[in-house]
Amino acid sequence: MEEAYLRQFVRMTESWNDVVLGDYAWRAALPHFAQSWLRNFITATLLLLIPSTIWCFYIYHLKPHVYFPNGRMPTKRVMLKQVWVSMKALPLFTLLPAVAEYVIEKGCTKTFVRVEEVGWPMHILYTTLYLFIAEFGLYWTHRLMHDVRPLYKCFHATHHEFNKEDTISPFAGYAFDPIDGIVQAAPQALALFVVPMHFVTHELLFVCKGVLAANAHDCIHGKVWPVMGGGYHKIHHTKSRYNYGGYTILMDWLFGTLYEPEQEEEKVI
Repeated sequence: MEEAYLRQFVRMTESWNDVVLGDYAWRAALPHFAQSWLRNFITATLLLLIPSTIWCFYIYHLKPHVYFPNGRMPTKRVMLKQVWVSMKALPLFTLLPAVAEYVIEKGCTKTFVRVEEVGWPMHILYTTLYLFIAEFGLYWTHRLMHDVRPLYKCFHATHHEFNKEDTISPFAGYAFDPIDGIVQAAPQALALFVVPMHFVTHELLFVCKGVLAANAHDCIHGKVWPVMGGGYHKIHHTKSRYNYGGYTILMDWLFGTLYEPEQEEEKVI
C-alpha cells in the first residue's frame, strides 16, 4: 500500500520530466534522479533568463524615466556577468530540489499527494507553518553568512559583488556561490521533514522563489506588503546589515533588522 502511494510521487515527477525534457530515446539511458536534476536545472535556467529578460526590457528600455529617473541602471556588461555567475552556480544548486524530490519519493518526508487527504483548512495551516520554517531558516542562514566573516568571504561575497544600485539587476537573483545558495534554500527542503506538505504546492513555491529572486533585485519598491521586494532588498545590498528575509519582511521585523525604503527616501530628502 505504501509503495503504491509513493509511486504516485514518482509518476508526478516523471510527467514533469516529460514536459520539460520531451519524450526522446536518450532519456532511457539516464536514471530517474538524473532526469529530475536535469529538469530542475533547465527550469531554473528558464526562470533566470525569461522573467528577468522581459522585466529588464520593460524597466530599462521602455520605462527608464519612470523607474530610474536618476539614470542609475546596470550596464549590459554587468548583467551578462550576473548571467555567467548564475550559470556556473545552477548545476550544483539545482541538486537540492532534485534531492528533495528523491527523499519525497522514498517516503522519508511528511509530504502528501492530494489536498483532499488533509482538507483545505489543514492544507492552508500546513503551508503557513512550512513557509514560517522556511523563512526562519533562510533568515538566519543568510544573516550568519554576513555575521561570520569566513562564511561571508568564502561564499556570500560572490553575491555581494553587486552592491550598488547601478550594479544590481533582476539577473542577480541566482548570481551566487552554489554552496551559499544551497545553504539558504535548504530550510525550505528540511521543512518537509517537519510539516506535512502538499507536493505540488512545495514545487510551486520553489518556482515562486525563483521568480521573486528576479523581482527582489530590480531595485524598485513595489510596496506589496509583506513581500521582500526590490526596494527592501536593494537596501540589503547597499547597507548589508538589514533586510535578510526571503519571501517576506516578517523575520526582519521580528528580529529588528528591518529597514524601510521610506527611511532611505527621508534621508535623501
